[in-house]
Amino acid sequence: MAIVPKKHEMPTQAPEVRAHNFSEVALGYTMEMAVDEAKRCLSCKNRPCVEGCPVNIPIPDFIAEMKKGDFEAAYQVITRSSSLPAVCGRVCPQESQCEMKCTLGVKFEPVGIGRLERFAADWHNEHSADKPALPPQNGHRVEVVGSGPSGLTCAGDLAKKGYKVSVFEALHTAGGVLVYGIPEFRLPKAIVAKEVDTLRALGVDIETNVVIGKTLTIDELFDMGYEAVFVGSGAGLPNFMNIPGESLKGVYSANEFLTRSNLMKAYLPDPHTPIMKGGKVAVVGGGNVAMDAARTALRLGAEHVYIVYRRSMEELPARREEVEHAQEEGIDFRLLNNPVEILGYDNPEDKRDPKNGFVTGIRCIRMELGEPDASGRRRPVPVPGSEFTLDVDAVIMAIGTSPNPLIKSTTKGLEVNRKGGIIVNEDGLTSRPGVYAGGDAVTGAATVISAMGAGKVAAKAIDEALSKK
Repeated sequence: MAIVPKKHEMPTQAPEVRAHNFSEVALGYTMEMAVDEAKRCLSCKNRPCVEGCPVNIPIPDFIAEMKKGDFEAAYQVITRSSSLPAVCGRVCPQESQCEMKCTLGVKFEPVGIGRLERFAADWHNEHSADKPALPPQNGHRVEVVGSGPSGLTCAGDLAKKGYKVSVFEALHTAGGVLVYGIPEFRLPKAIVAKEVDTLRALGVDIETNVVIGKTLTIDELFDMGYEAVFVGSGAGLPNFMNIPGESLKGVYSANEFLTRSNLMKAYLPDPHTPIMKGGKVAVVGGGNVAMDAARTALRLGAEHVYIVYRRSMEELPARREEVEHAQEEGIDFRLLNNPVEILGYDNPEDKRDPKNGFVTGIRCIRMELGEPDASGRRRPVPVPGSEFTLDVDAVIMAIGTSPNPLIKSTTKGLEVNRKGGIIVNEDGLTSRPGVYAGGDAVTGAATVISAMGAGKVAAKAIDEALSKK
């Protein structure tokens, strides 16, 4: 059979429609498309795609089931390695991981592995009402701090081995960044809830509104009988540029803006949670979070949304798909520009409260690319005398996050690096015996799949340590 050179396109909502709703942009493959895409797989003996997957899903095995049209069997293969298949199929950067290693991609477009994973998971969720069997219990207790992707993965892997796992989540809904950070139009919250329910069926206890370091400390968890603790508390402390005007009303961190919209439902017509709607918005940054914030602002009614990023399109760290979707929806990319000041309105005759001021604009300077920096990307250099102002009503800072220092400050013997990330060895073990960590709490803001990979590594190490007792 002749090789089909290009992967099947993902059906999506039309840009002019989706820019005004929060429904999922990507509509998913049909059964016929899924089978046809699976048949593009060469079934390589050396399986390079598996090497590119941080959670080591046996990709050729599940695609082999897809070729036969046995989508439930494909799902079961995936879940042997992944606790969040419907999530990964949507937000994992496959193009830089498994698909980048795909042999077919040497001459043609790689197999759409992520799209097939999403289809298999969605098929299962739609057609199967069976709950996973509760594994035999082994008598050991493990506590997981945080219900984001690393915490849920660690909990799921241990629960499958018979551990009694409890998860403590600081917010009122389980899912971590999956529910507060990623918008509905990229990852529907019902999908996350379904994945969480699957873990509950495996015996995982999830308790919300528990802030480790305040409600309970890690020391107290050990006193309660837990034999190991995994810290997957994420990186929820937003970074700012420390430029004039960042305290003005109308300046948000992307974390705050997305949490208000995603978790606190500020997108509703009459929300209890205030948020900027309408006007002109500037989003500072070029990663996936910046794309999410910009596209959310547009859906909340912004008249015009800018992405302000200090490098060029080639250096933009966001996924190509997210950038293309943002461009299709009309987001205005102002590249090779960097903010130097946020301007505010302070006229006492205005009806707005002048005490703290409101955003009226953002002053930027044009940049040019110089020599590469430590990251390998060319360093942006200001162009003297090139400053200009964008008239905006709100500014969203999406320039990264850091781990919250709360757990470090309340846990004896826990070492962190200069950026606040918890220091771990190759098994995820921290400087404190019995305490493991992974995900953004260790690395700072990174991808969902890398956090899941860290959760798997720690779960394996915890199992090896406790099974010796």
